[in-house]
Amino acid sequence: MTAKDTGTRPTPTAVLVRGSGDVDEESLAYVREKVGAVLGRPGVPAVSGEVRVSRAAAHHDRLPWSARAELAVGDATVVVGAEEATAHELADRLHDRLRARMERTLHRGDQARRAAAAPPWRGGGAAGERG
Repeated sequence: MTAKDTGTRPTPTAVLVRGSGDVDEESLAYVREKVGAVLGRPGVPAVSGEVRVSRAAAHHDRLPWSARAELAVGDATVVVGAEEATAHELADRLHDRLRARMERTLHRGDQARRAAAAPPWRGGGAAGERG
């Protein structure tokens, strides 16, 4: 039996998407799809963690849907949160924020601590030059 036979698809990540409160399976599936789209891209290292989706029980709450993702991406930790009025808006917002945060995290190592040369009073400048 393959993943195609069972209706599931293998994901390269170990990210659990859970719901609490009055969260239906269709909404969780949409959130899983959106999170999988971000984390399943080429060049993304091993990711593990959890995405929690909740719906407030109070009917007067303006933004009853909320989500919080806490992921370990390589040696970095990525935390993203979102609140929206509907489950689809929440999944879209979470997707956008997670994609932006992943881009920063993945490309941070390329430019981390690459400052210009040290100023002359700290020993920078050309070799053998002292100001």
